[in-house]
Amino acid sequence: MSKKFNDIYQNSLKNPEDFWQEVSNDIFWFKKPTKILNKSNPPFYKWFEDGVTNTCYNALDIHIDQGRGDKLALIYDSPITGNKKQFTYKELREKVSKFAGALKNQGVDKGDRVIIYMPMIQEAVIAMLACGRIGAIHSVVFGGFASNELASRIDDSKAKVIVTASCGFEPGKTVEYKPLVDAAIKMASILWNKIILSILWEAILIAASTNGLYSTVFPGSKPHEAVTITFALLSSILLASSFEAKPPNTTEWIAPILPHANIAITASGIMGI
Repeated sequence: MSKKFNDIYQNSLKNPEDFWQEVSNDIFWFKKPTKILNKSNPPFYKWFEDGVTNTCYNALDIHIDQGRGDKLALIYDSPITGNKKQFTYKELREKVSKFAGALKNQGVDKGDRVIIYMPMIQEAVIAMLACGRIGAIHSVVFGGFASNELASRIDDSKAKVIVTASCGFEPGKTVEYKPLVDAAIKMASILWNKIILSILWEAILIAASTNGLYSTVFPGSKPHEAVTITFALLSSILLASSFEAKPPNTTEWIAPILPHANIAITASGIMGI
């Protein structure tokens, strides 16, 4: 991918299958796809349908395998609290793999849905990667969203676990998440009873009835390896904000995400972003 951006873009339009096959060569596969595009049922096209991979492995493990484990992987810098934190690939994988183990301990398996109702903190990234590591499907809901909106997303995704926080900090105010989550659970129609709660500040006290605190489920969990995942499994579910009674949702399949992310990073480098 050393060509100029416009050449790459034009090639993707003229020869889409050859283009995406070349891009897919930069992705780690447990089993490389033999068919790039299945057009047998338009407009429901399938990309890389027989490929086997793992999004978390491509995000973390492959960099460690290739000797970049001590390189910087994630920078957290909050403009509201002033908190800053940096993680290398090795440090981030350690936290992600242990939280993946925590999710498994809560009964989350491949194909199960997990709602991430979090502020913009490093644990949100860790939770998303942990879901990918064990093949769970994550659904990010903006932290602080109203209880009725969260309830509709619980029902739509059929979430087995919610990963949330005690509170979120916004300019000039603190939004307590736990009461919003409790109300949403009561409104939701599906049977649901699992919370993994991340305590942001020691001053925030949470009722003992919570199923699992981050401070207890995380340290006690064992690291979990990345599982093999086929195209047929979803990666994420995102419900759009909407005035409709039932907001539309967008689903992302595993296989197309990685090549798309790879080419986006490549394009950014070419354009100097």
